Order: sequence, then structure tokens, then C-alpha cells
Amino acid sequence: MKTLGMIGGTSWHSTIEYYRLINERVGDIIGNQSNPPLIIHSINIEVMREQNREKINAKYLDVARKLQTAGAEAIIICANTPHMAYPYVQPKIDIPILHIADASGNDARKQGLRKLGLLGNRPTMTGDFIPKVLNDHFSIETIIPDPEYLDQAHHYVSKELTQGVFSEEAKNFFLEQMDLLSEKEVEGIILGCTELPILFKEVSYEIPLLPTTELHVNMAVDFILEEN
Repeated sequence: MKTLGMIGGTSWHSTIEYYRLINERVGDIIGNQSNPPLIIHSINIEVMREQNREKINAKYLDVARKLQTAGAEAIIICANTPHMAYPYVQPKIDIPILHIADASGNDARKQGLRKLGLLGNRPTMTGDFIPKVLNDHFSIETIIPDPEYLDQAHHYVSKELTQGVFSEEAKNFFLEQMDLLSEKEVEGIILGCTELPILFKEVSYEIPLLPTTELHVNMAVDFILEEN
């Protein structure tokens, strides 16, 4: 098995899901007598809350280099928003970062989806680090909620979900956004906050939901188990 480096902490709630799911899925494939070699560096989420792009880039580059030195053969960033650092960090290290948008794009392609809604916090929805990869690599169009809903979405993510609070109010808000995105004829919806799949664990919806945590984990497991 290959050694995977994990950058977690944003939030630690979703990092736990990543760690648990990677171990479970590797065990399902090769048997529970062994488990994958993982190196976890959990950062302080405050670096993301400050929304200082230079600090974020510097932090993720520092951690990525430490994981590479420690023996990681690839890196997975256990959240959506920190992928804003990917274009800065990836060229400066010698191992691949498994991009969360590629995981979503691969699943969308398998399902024949070409137009996707994107839910998450403000930086994830308004930034280009998810939509650009989906467009450039998969020719997928991305639609986000209307501007008047962005602040409320960001509030629920930053003040509740990433702090381990999964309220009915948040669930109802994001279900309403799903309905509004459906009216714009999206063919599927990316749950682009790694806590959103936790919020919607028991929820089914009329169009496909793409849970980024699970799809990213599948990508990680494929890497861990692929032959050199």
C-alpha cells in the first residue's frame, strides 16, 4: 500500500470522517487484518477563518512539504475550501495532491451530468478552484445560489457545521437552496462543504447529490491500493 498524507483540521469533524472512511474502505477491499499507512497533519482552522490568501498558501505549502519529507507519496486535503491553495502548492512539491474537484468530476462524468449546482461556504462557491477544474477537466458547468443567499450559507458553514453543529435550520436552508438550484435545471448538486454530507446523511433528493467527502475518499483509496 502507498502512504498517504492527510491535511486535516478544517474542520476536525470532517477529518475524522475522512480517516474513518479511508480505513473502512481499504479494509472492505483487502480485509480488516491490515490498515493503510496514513500521515495526518491537523492544522488550526483559524488560518482559514482569517481568509488571508497569502497565509493560507504559506501554511499549506509548509505542511505539504513536511508530509512529503515524512514519507507521504501523495496528499489529500480533507476539506473543499483549502483547495484554493492547490495552484500555489502543487508546483512546489514533488508528490501529487489529489484534488477534490477531480473526484466530483469523475463521478459526475460516470453519471452523465454536465451542469451541477455547488453548495458550500462563500469562498468555495465564489472562488474558481472548484468550477475551473470541473470546466477545464470535465467540461462541466457550475451554478451557485443567488447572491442574496451567500451570506447565510457561509454563516451556517462557518458558525455551525465546521463547529460540529448540525441544526434543522441549516438543513432546511440548504434543502431550499437545492430546490432553487433545481429550478435552474442543474442535473446534480455538489455538497461542497465536507460537513454537508454529515448534515444530509439520512436525506435523499430528487436529483443526484455529490458528497465530496465520500468521492474524495474513494479517490484516496484508489491511490493507496494502486500498484507502483
